[in-house]
Amino acid sequence: MEKWTYRGIFSVLLMSFVRVTRKGQVTLPKKLRDMLEIREGDLLLVGVEGNRIVLIKGEIPSPGEPVGEDEYSKLIEELEGERAKW
Repeated sequence: MEKWTYRGIFSVLLMSFVRVTRKGQVTLPKKLRDMLEIREGDLLLVGVEGNRIVLIKGEIPSPGEPVGEDEYSKLIEELEGERAKW
């Protein structure tokens, strides 16, 4: 895997340009999806770090995995919000 340094700011294993559609959508390159095992329907956490958009693959805890009451409530709220969009 090639390592790129972008404008001397940060280094990444793989870098690709993507085009933003008029609906604000982008397609993640297949190599990246495969590398991170991102599949259709997976949830990605989206955030901003400085002038960067950061995507983090969301991990849903396994059944019975202890996460704590606060984290559990936050997950349920997030999932209910996603369900409401359907």
